[in-house]
Amino acid sequence: MDGLLDAQMHAAMLSARSAPGEMQARQARTPDQIRATAQDFEAVFLAQVLEAMMGETTQSSFGGGPGEAAFSSMLNEEYAKVITRAGGIGLADSLAREMLRYQEAGQS
Repeated sequence: MDGLLDAQMHAAMLSARSAPGEMQARQARTPDQIRATAQDFEAVFLAQVLEAMMGETTQSSFGGGPGEAAFSSMLNEEYAKVITRAGGIGLADSLAREMLRYQEAGQS
């Protein structure tokens, strides 16, 4: 499942950035689209942090077993989405601000 999170993070990063020449060729994103991309990135980042944090615990949350092992990363992803929707850690705000600044600089 770590590969899935890595792929999601990579996809969020690719959609969030582009070279200055590409930005002029591509249609500008609206602030809402940029905010959604930044929140997606923050959720993926938080899922990675939760995965690392939960991997350090020795006691199982739900009694262990193959079911918990299979679905614990999905649970961490959902926790991360909820944390992000509730305001997150401020990463999405910073990312959105920088992405908007980068987009505006590329359009001038």
